[in-house]
Amino acid sequence: MTVALTFHGGAGTVTGSKYLVESPGSRVLVDCGLFQGLADLRRRNWVPLPRALTEVDAVVITHAHLDHCGYLPVLVRSGWRGPVYATPGTAALVPIVLEDSAHLMTEEAAHANKYGWSKHRPALPLYDAKDARKAIGLLEELEYGAETAVGKDVTLRFGQAGHILGSAWAHLRTDGRDVVFSGDLGRPVHSLLRPPSPRPPCDALVLESTYGSRAHHDTGAMDRLGEVIRRTSGRGGSVLIPAFAVDRTEVVLAALAKLMRSDTIPDLPVYVDSPMALAALRVYRAAFRDHWPEIRPELAGHDPLTPRSLTELRTVEESMRLNTPRMPSIIISASGMASGGRVLHHLEHLLPDHRHTVLIVGYAAAGTRARALADGARQIKIHGRYTTVRAEVVQLDAFSAHADADELLRWATAGSPPKTTYFVHGEPEGSEAAAERLRAEHDWQAVVPRDRERVLI
Repeated sequence: MTVALTFHGGAGTVTGSKYLVESPGSRVLVDCGLFQGLADLRRRNWVPLPRALTEVDAVVITHAHLDHCGYLPVLVRSGWRGPVYATPGTAALVPIVLEDSAHLMTEEAAHANKYGWSKHRPALPLYDAKDARKAIGLLEELEYGAETAVGKDVTLRFGQAGHILGSAWAHLRTDGRDVVFSGDLGRPVHSLLRPPSPRPPCDALVLESTYGSRAHHDTGAMDRLGEVIRRTSGRGGSVLIPAFAVDRTEVVLAALAKLMRSDTIPDLPVYVDSPMALAALRVYRAAFRDHWPEIRPELAGHDPLTPRSLTELRTVEESMRLNTPRMPSIIISASGMASGGRVLHHLEHLLPDHRHTVLIVGYAAAGTRARALADGARQIKIHGRYTTVRAEVVQLDAFSAHADADELLRWATAGSPPKTTYFVHGEPEGSEAAAERLRAEHDWQAVVPRDRERVLI
């Protein structure tokens, strides 16, 4: 009998992960992500769903980032009614992510209609809070290592991926064939989470390649972070850190707490200005308190996420006051790629001032403001107007939660060779570089699939 795999997103791009597995008796969608970044990609979010996706028996979510779960409300609005399988950590974070996404979409549409900066009349959100709540209601928890049926002839098992809290690789078994989806793989040196657990043997491996051609430079990363903060505060400026609300904010807070405890940086005010980040922070603190399995054992029972002088900003008024800091400060605000959220207002006010620094600490997809800043843009467009970039811009990829090229291949090749490895979730050059390394160094069959390509397992 035939088992097929179709790449409905995440092929040739880092965002929009959607992988359809079709067996003789079932259809299962692994990840249901939002396209982000370039306008052509974002427009794909509005394209009517293929019928095959609206008829799936189940959805499997590898982790709670928008490019893996953010399209669920659109699927649900089409009439689909679940179930959606996720680890307990992912099930705790997905509601935060989807509710925030719906809020920002609605808020952005209202802002565009009020100020006229969108070409759409009227501008509409892709989905709203009602759609998000319906999607959240379909979540079903599955513990790491447990196995369950997700279709008439498909079983699912999760393993730890070490990327963010709750992140998992997914092992699907059907009709005598095994497919493993890496999800987003974390780093063995993640400061808060255990490293990814080994993958099982499989016929097909679907492997992310976000950093497929790049290496992280860990040596001296904490020293560089300290230098940036000291240099900026020394000229009277503030450090603005656009950070993913889930995990990157926590990793940065832990780093700042460590630097302050050692008196490596001055005891500056630290602000977390993102409702979503604050909600995620509560989940992370619960994970440390309650000894969740993915937490590094030496940190369980402790709170490594609270630097001195930490202030959690909850209201819009508090956020607005931070647009003009009264003293050198450290501001952590979402979104990490500066594609939306409160960080946009801070960028508008801080970028034109040479005293300040914008610190990029995570992956920035092509077409996003964070990517433009990292690439040296001297002006960026925010809310329909261009803002001049005079502030210092620094990129520290050592704080990324994604495995680099060596770490990806080390995890993949630690197990027996699959018949085929498919490189996804990467920019074309990164995916192809990783595939070529796997062919040249290990003599594996490695493929970079085309968007919407269908293959047999």
